[in-house]
Amino acid sequence: MAGKSNKGIGFHLLYGVVNLIAMLPFGVLYFISDFLYIIVYYVVGYRRKVVRKNLVNSFPHKKEDEIVRIEKKFYRHLCDYGVETIKTLRISEKEIRKRMVFKNPEIVNRLTKDGNSCLLSLGHYGNWEWVPSIGLYLLPEVEQGHVYKTLKSKAFDELFLKIRSRFKPRPIEMKRIYRTIIQNRNEGKAMVIGFLSDQRPPANGSDEYWTTFLHQDTQVQTGMERIAQQFGFAVVYLDIKKVKRGHYVGDFSVITADGSAEEPRAIMEKYTRKLEETILHAPAYYLWSHNKWSRKRNRNEE
Repeated sequence: MAGKSNKGIGFHLLYGVVNLIAMLPFGVLYFISDFLYIIVYYVVGYRRKVVRKNLVNSFPHKKEDEIVRIEKKFYRHLCDYGVETIKTLRISEKEIRKRMVFKNPEIVNRLTKDGNSCLLSLGHYGNWEWVPSIGLYLLPEVEQGHVYKTLKSKAFDELFLKIRSRFKPRPIEMKRIYRTIIQNRNEGKAMVIGFLSDQRPPANGSDEYWTTFLHQDTQVQTGMERIAQQFGFAVVYLDIKKVKRGHYVGDFSVITADGSAEEPRAIMEKYTRKLEETILHAPAYYLWSHNKWSRKRNRNEE
């Protein structure tokens, strides 16, 4: 059909395999996860140097044996995250409601019921791929989306778009976020947009902002704050706790009801402190394999 994008053969092969795995029950998937943990941690050693460095620098007062315990628990969780993400292709609404529980979605609904929009901020913690199921709890008239960055592999990019589109929020490519917001605003539609705001900013970013995060100088993305301030959007933070294997609880708190009323950097500082608190509660469930601290602050320019 003319005008319709055709997915490549790589995607269809990948999707076919992943879809078959997604049909397996959780018990079998976690058996696979246990096996993957041995391969990933002991055999391959996936990014172990990066993970160890990040943990040591983030927790300078912890002893080596404690760091190793967190490290191993992180890799077990990483493998669980992998099979849980695959399962998203086939998980039912009833099942996802049991496994990703939101304690107080009424906070978001209260902020958007009069037509205002809300930005949902969170980090790479717990299972962020299940957070889009919040769409099952939000007001039906509110547009729902989450920002993503295109993956280098076209096949994997198409697969993750399919996974992240299972529930109501739709993926919005980072470069299209302003266009999408303006379009919905012109149409009088309120939005709830999810931001994973702990990613490393682009190297050539013009709006550089540094803070202290987990005992380290950390460069922070400011896109979410700029949008909140420019459009007067509310911002909420989602604290996630892993209560047991395959079960998470999300708790919303308001960072600001009106981003335009906040001082520069205030939103990102509040977000950073909240994410830090989440991580300190249970460190193993953060994405330590990200090379988040590869850039160093040039203090000569201060």
